[in-house]
Amino acid sequence: MSGGIWRGAASGAAGTTVLNAVTYLDMTVRGRATSSTPEQLVEEVAGRVGITVPGDDDARANRLQGLGPLSGSAVGVAVGIGAGLADALLRRSGRQVPAPLAVLVIGGAAMALSDVPLKAFGISDPATWAARDWAADVVPHLAYGAATYATLRGLG
Repeated sequence: MSGGIWRGAASGAAGTTVLNAVTYLDMTVRGRATSSTPEQLVEEVAGRVGITVPGDDDARANRLQGLGPLSGSAVGVAVGIGAGLADALLRRSGRQVPAPLAVLVIGGAAMALSDVPLKAFGISDPATWAARDWAADVVPHLAYGAATYATLRGLG
């Protein structure tokens, strides 16, 4: 089972790299700014658990700008670990999820773990997003799912 954890972690890290590349490419092509929602989420969660992000205004803002993407990377690796464990269990039983379904489930899990907390903490409401906002979220997460799945298969 530990092989599933390590394969999953590596696969999630590869998927996260692809997600970031697709996101940065979208920003480059459309000329859009980065989202501040990851930093806002980190700040909100830290406040709710009683942790203060240290520093004066600039240093604190810079730390939050670093912690936001780091939290996204942690989500990517965590989802990869979950996929690796599920893959290991399925392999033991002689089963395998069809690739398109696996990509959707893996990408959807990462997207849910990114978006649901935004709604839960009142930072953003996906129900109000425009189609292009959804595209900017869905496309990188599908790329994440595809890269994570492909890496799992390659390492298997």
